[in-house]
Amino acid sequence: MDLRSGHPFWLLKNGILAAFPALAADLTCDVAVIGAGITGALITHALQREGLQIVVLDKRDVAWGSTSASTALLQYEIDTELRDLKQIVGPNHAHRAYALGVDAIAAIGAIAASLGAETGFCPTPSVYVTRRKEDVEGLQEEYAARHAMGLDVAFVTAETLRRDYALQAEAAIVSQVGARLDPYRFTYALFTQAQAQGVRIYDRTEVTGFEQITGGVRLTTGSGHRVTAAKIVFATGYESGAYLRHKVADLHSTYALVSEPVDPGIIERLSYLLWETARPYFYLRTTLDNRIIAGGADEPFRNPTARDRLIGRKTKQLLKQFTAFYPSLPPLDVAYAWAGTFGATQDGLAYIGETGDFPNAYFALGYGGNGVTYSLIAARLIADAIMGRPNPDAAIFRFSR
Repeated sequence: MDLRSGHPFWLLKNGILAAFPALAADLTCDVAVIGAGITGALITHALQREGLQIVVLDKRDVAWGSTSASTALLQYEIDTELRDLKQIVGPNHAHRAYALGVDAIAAIGAIAASLGAETGFCPTPSVYVTRRKEDVEGLQEEYAARHAMGLDVAFVTAETLRRDYALQAEAAIVSQVGARLDPYRFTYALFTQAQAQGVRIYDRTEVTGFEQITGGVRLTTGSGHRVTAAKIVFATGYESGAYLRHKVADLHSTYALVSEPVDPGIIERLSYLLWETARPYFYLRTTLDNRIIAGGADEPFRNPTARDRLIGRKTKQLLKQFTAFYPSLPPLDVAYAWAGTFGATQDGLAYIGETGDFPNAYFALGYGGNGVTYSLIAARLIADAIMGRPNPDAAIFRFSR
């Protein structure tokens, strides 16, 4: 699948940060990780700490799939509001899912600090906002649900939003826990460190066949080489549906833009993650080089051609939404715009773990707007599963829920 198109900012900004070879020989390992995006990188990091021999394979260059198109707003908030999630999965699982998101942001920050490389990680508060008066009461209920479980949140009204956030809106929940990241640099830093510590990483190597064997699985690549592994982890994101018998998510097209550098004073006023109650929602963040990233305008995915044909129109829509939220700020001067594909589940939760569709395999499917935080959660759950350690949180994300 063509996961993204246009001009993803991270890829253009950073270029190819390290070289990894294509597979040119048969190999044996404990775990084969298929997918060299941010999910595969975090899973590799977790498994390497267990002392396992790992081989990573990707048909593209490292981080060239969905990772390069990610806008990387790191939020504990799930696309399904807490008050609704409690009704769908029960209060215990709902509260735990939100708490795991809080923990994931802190863990990603700790990993970023340990890498000794610039990853763009920056703790940033989150503003969940509505411009519609009819949504204010529901937003107050959501605030009450989050506050009751002990999250660090505040409810703010229109006057405060105008004064402190430059926002034209009715009300918002401000969460102090959040962050932004350069997902491309973070992924390369993780894999560069992993390679130096013995992990074997091969991009431009497509896996074309699987064979169940005694004690594991044998993979065959497009060039005819074989990788024999005791376990496989699929970190192939929205392409993972090809390996599953049952549909677990609906695919959507999404659009994003990044501005030319703007006045640092404006960046200082917008030093938060914005997203709105409307669905599909508009969202916004800033970058360390004084740009604004805005995204949204989602619609059901049909095919890459239909998705890409709309980039120009969707860019205009995002610019119009920016002006509606920030009428006092100058219009954005667009530097790059792009489209991507993402999946959404009915409850907003990821699917992580084993499925009867594929023996000796684990899947990390972090859907919706929480792909990066779900990747960290998946890394922990899958590492525990492979090592035979029970983890009660696995039930929240199981395929059989």
